[in-house]
Amino acid sequence: MLRPYRGRLAPSPTGLLHVGHARTFWIAAHRAAERGGTLILRNEDLDLQRCRAEFVDAMIGDLHWLGISWQEGPDCGGAVGPYTQSERRSHYLTAWKYLRESGAIYPCTCSRKDVALSAAAPNDGDDEPLYSGKCRPKARNEGLQEARGDGRLGRPAMARPDSFEGADAPAGFNWRFRVPDEEAISFIDQHLGPQTFVAGRDFGDFIVWRRDDVPAYQLAVVVDDAAMGITEVVRGADLLKSTARQILLYRALGLTIPDFYHCDLVRDEAGVRLAKRHDSLSIHKLRELGWTAERVRKETWLRPGA
Repeated sequence: MLRPYRGRLAPSPTGLLHVGHARTFWIAAHRAAERGGTLILRNEDLDLQRCRAEFVDAMIGDLHWLGISWQEGPDCGGAVGPYTQSERRSHYLTAWKYLRESGAIYPCTCSRKDVALSAAAPNDGDDEPLYSGKCRPKARNEGLQEARGDGRLGRPAMARPDSFEGADAPAGFNWRFRVPDEEAISFIDQHLGPQTFVAGRDFGDFIVWRRDDVPAYQLAVVVDDAAMGITEVVRGADLLKSTARQILLYRALGLTIPDFYHCDLVRDEAGVRLAKRHDSLSIHKLRELGWTAERVRKETWLRPGA
């Protein structure tokens, strides 16, 4: 029996919303509407040094201006909140403890510089270079073998936030997920078709919790998408490799893996994908210049290469 469609918008308020992300959110909204589903807005504000409250207000305003609406979110509530990641720490700690006790993760003392210098390959500009395995334990824990098995570990029970103190706290290390080397992680993307990435070759042991005591993107989105019942994740094609990593986390946590739809990236005239540094192509700036939402769609999202 098919589950009711639940999609999500997951902006990070580290800058103004640009036309590239706006196009992805527009596609996500339309896929939810076409399937009579529910759309969720989630504020991914874990990067406290870069996230700002004014960007949260700006992104909500820009999304509404574009004609995008949602049924659950930080501004309207819902049954599976909170919808702001900085308020969901206990969920991430529960998952971290489960992974640690199952032997799926290990503490790493390598700095970002150490990893960059010792990386086996530059990894095509991916967000994490291929880790050398310097801190990886030699023996593979039996719990990890179970996590790689039939996926029946079940959903971790929720724990009290105050139960993670002292030795039970992740702070002070980069906690890495131990990938099954040479295993092909395959999935069918709803837009781009069959995808395969080889663990240990295309990506290495990746961080799920940072030494500054912040859960990493890979862990947070898996925990949140599962807890919020997301059935399809719509996002940019630059995150295809992250999907392979996240599938391993879904398996290790015994959670249901959603479908994935990776959108083509919007690029500038030089072929460079748009990012928040392209302030001239932020929705906020285009609104100030008098553009309409229809013009944004026609002249930025639909141009050749978009």
